[in-house]
Amino acid sequence: MNTTAHAPAASSASGEAAPAGATPTRGAGMRRPRRGSHSSQWAAWAFLAPVVLYLGLFYGYPLYRNVDLSLRAYTVRSFVQGGAPFTGLENYRKVFDDPTFTPALVHTVLFTAVSLMFQYATGLALAVFFAQHFRLSATLRALFLVPWLLPLIVSASTWSWMFNSDSGIVNTALGWTGIGSVNWLTSPSWSLTSVIIANVWIGIPFNLVVLYSGLQAIPAALYEAAALDGANAWQRFRRITFPLLKPVSAITLLLGLVYTLKVFDIIWIMTRGGPTDSSTTFATWSYRLGFGNLLPEFGPGAAVGNVLVLIALVFGLVYIRTQRKQAES
Repeated sequence: MNTTAHAPAASSASGEAAPAGATPTRGAGMRRPRRGSHSSQWAAWAFLAPVVLYLGLFYGYPLYRNVDLSLRAYTVRSFVQGGAPFTGLENYRKVFDDPTFTPALVHTVLFTAVSLMFQYATGLALAVFFAQHFRLSATLRALFLVPWLLPLIVSASTWSWMFNSDSGIVNTALGWTGIGSVNWLTSPSWSLTSVIIANVWIGIPFNLVVLYSGLQAIPAALYEAAALDGANAWQRFRRITFPLLKPVSAITLLLGLVYTLKVFDIIWIMTRGGPTDSSTTFATWSYRLGFGNLLPEFGPGAAVGNVLVLIALVFGLVYIRTQRKQAES
């Protein structure tokens, strides 16, 4: 006798009984697993992995090493072999108590602020000028990119020759006008001014390119309507151009700030931070502490570098916060 119980046959949609051995079909309300979503997530992670790896290797790890350097008493031997003792914030205290800290801070602020002001003002004026699309506009705009394309060591060496006290072309031109020669690179009163002039010259093309691109995004109909209302050139610039360029101006100034804070090669080639620390900034001071002496001080040098990174990070967060507020409003 067969004791196996047979399950009742499931009825079909038409009311007929299905065969006893048939497999029940998937109901209309049951959904199939979304295999495509998992594959797309894996594809997204695959594309993201090289970026994450690059940022970790070339940004995250060097930053970690720099922080570690600033918290330990490294010597040349321990730098190579390891085993440097942990000293906490001792290197930072040493940096803040150093007599060079205050002059370096003042020079960094002056170098950055004056460079940004003249780079942005000159770049904006040139961008507005070239936006008129006159004849040879493209050719002249390309020539203005030359300082940006040259290697910095070439630009700095050229400015060093131009500012030479004895045979420089700048003093020669001043002699033609009846003005006496100036010790641009060897006078504590003029060394910082000299490197600022060179840095402004190098940074103007970047501001020109970015601001000129921003001007192209402003609709020409706005200028036409303002001209019909009787607005002159200055009123059109003040009421249309400058307000609509604010987002582009913000990112231009932020990138210029981050770049100018870390400028090292121009100053080091032209003045080496001297004479008597008259053109020393945080960037040159950090290098001089870590690599510019016979007995390098890796810990204090890394501490100065971290202070510079922190300053740039603060300005970056301020920019992000400002942009977020503008987007919400």
